[in-house]
Amino acid sequence: MTKTELTNDSFYNSLQEQFTSSIISKEEPFGLVTIEVDSKKILNIIKWVKENTSINYLTLIGGVHYPESEGREFALVYHLHSLTENFRIRLKAFLPKEDLKIDSITSIFSGADWLERETYDFYGIKFIGHPNLKRILNEDSMDYFPMRREYQLEDATREDKDDTYFGR
Repeated sequence: MTKTELTNDSFYNSLQEQFTSSIISKEEPFGLVTIEVDSKKILNIIKWVKENTSINYLTLIGGVHYPESEGREFALVYHLHSLTENFRIRLKAFLPKEDLKIDSITSIFSGADWLERETYDFYGIKFIGHPNLKRILNEDSMDYFPMRREYQLEDATREDKDDTYFGR
């Protein structure tokens, strides 16, 4: 694949050729190619993308918690962008709650440093090989990860609140 042929289909086909057994699914919500990949291959896949396409900018690494999805409770979402062709992709990798580890991509994108730290801080996902994985926004003494859906949003026993003011 040359660096000037980026379309959803050409990108997906090239990725599929290189990582056949690591591609789990593909969809295109709102025209954005979204590819679920094997979490154990994320470092190799992103390295290949950067070296073999014009996709050269990491926009986002985000976490998602799906507590009802057994064996796939946590997702990492990587948004990558070709600045020269204005082409975007989304890669997703799922992790079980028993093994919240994935390879760091800081060796490929130095900007991943802070994004991985933020994802660790809020979800507890550990990035193997990260140079300084520690909390970035929350207090070091916190013993929980606030973006996990493990806690009730509100105290159901409260009597001092009238929900009619909150559209409920």
